[in-house]
Amino acid sequence: MIALAFSAAVAGVDAYVVQVETDSAAGVPAFGIVGLPDRALNESRDRVRAAIVNSGFGFPPGRLLVNLAPADMRKTGVGFDLPIALALLATDEQVPAAALRAYVACGELALDGGVRAVPGVLAMTLAAKRAGFSRVLVAEANRDEAALVDGIDVYAVPGLAEAVAVVLENGARFRRRGATVLVPDERPACGDYLDVRGQVVAKRALEIAAAGGHNLVLVGPPGCGKTMLARRLPSILPAMTSAEALDVTSVYSVAGLLGARPRVVTTRPFRAPHHTASRVALIGGGSNPRPGEVSLAQHGVLYLDELAEFTRSTLEVLRQPLEEGTVTIARAAGTLSFPARFMLVASMNPCPCGFRGVRGSDCHCDDAVVQRYLGKLSGPLLDRIDLHVAVSRVSFDELTDREAGESSATIRARVEAARGLQTKRYERCAYATNASIPAADMRVRCPLEADALALLEGAVSRGTLSARAFDRVARLARTIADLAGSARIERTHVAEALVYRGATARTPAAA
Repeated sequence: MIALAFSAAVAGVDAYVVQVETDSAAGVPAFGIVGLPDRALNESRDRVRAAIVNSGFGFPPGRLLVNLAPADMRKTGVGFDLPIALALLATDEQVPAAALRAYVACGELALDGGVRAVPGVLAMTLAAKRAGFSRVLVAEANRDEAALVDGIDVYAVPGLAEAVAVVLENGARFRRRGATVLVPDERPACGDYLDVRGQVVAKRALEIAAAGGHNLVLVGPPGCGKTMLARRLPSILPAMTSAEALDVTSVYSVAGLLGARPRVVTTRPFRAPHHTASRVALIGGGSNPRPGEVSLAQHGVLYLDELAEFTRSTLEVLRQPLEEGTVTIARAAGTLSFPARFMLVASMNPCPCGFRGVRGSDCHCDDAVVQRYLGKLSGPLLDRIDLHVAVSRVSFDELTDREAGESSATIRARVEAARGLQTKRYERCAYATNASIPAADMRVRCPLEADALALLEGAVSRGTLSARAFDRVARLARTIADLAGSARIERTHVAEALVYRGATARTPAAA
């Protein structure tokens, strides 16, 4: 007899519905799984057999074959245990085969028949909804995660026996209606700009970066506050939209980072990998490709401290996601795309010792040493960073000044106002911030006044701006104008934008 159940598999950070087809035939007892299963999935034969028997059911006799369709896509993980067990019971007529087709089931089986949680359930539930299903069957520990999806019935069961009860329409007590409810935005515990003394230019640059979603690098000596400034950036970022929150939560679900009691991620991610991180850790991949730091920073901030300490090959892999907002991982088994729409914020020293150009400090780094140090930063990479900000040491008067500076809440109000203008301006576009304006729309979205255009013409003629940098300055000027509440991009806005291209312009790497 042939029976059919449905499950789901993760590909990248998305999922797709998988048909679990089972067939039993007379003959010598055997149990096989086809459809490109990985090793963990092949081992499910023993788990499924023990779970069925220990749950009080009879294991189907004869030759058993399980096919996972589509058969040309590799299936990984242990989430197919539950649907395989249910389909096998249907082939033996211990559960009605027709009833199985109303559910998408996913879960790992313990030997005693218990159902364990698996990563990626949110993406699987979203895939089930897209495919037209209205019911999912998951482990108890995955209940809250699956229930984040609106308009779908979630049946969360502790074991295989309870899953069978649900299929037999005796498991109403395990049902929960899915409904995405965004909790009020909680500001991350990252500190407040009220604590930062001095650094007026750097704080202004971070405000601009937050308002337009621009990339930024801070260059200065040790102890001047680069890390302190960068780590407070989330405190001025606007709250995520519902769509952004669900998008980020789905990525974290696939990565298994939602924790024991998952809910929608409502604060923008802030990822800060160590400079020894590998290319795979940063960009994603592996034998079974998983999201890297650039994807975990989706709709948030990727902070690279000590930028020049990263290997050049690691930094170069950032060029595609910075330009396109996605990462494409090509493997023999197929090609996957991961989201990577993030703000890059980096900090670095001007030389290996950190004191080059600092008054009163003795720097022993010669030009050749500085060349090797900064040579890890290629021109194309620096070209993709909108704001290059020089950060100097704070003076004694600034350190001892008792007058409080602006709080993060005050700055965030201006950032949200500027983002509001952009949301209205781009409401019918595929992008939402000034930093994401495609080159084809630059003339329409960033029209320059004649005197502002003349200022840029001078910078291009002197060779200090590439074609890419020209567009980035225009986008930056658009954000500065939004912060000023101006519908027009004026000369003063372009002049300020040009200031933020100078901090690395004299480095050997950017020459």
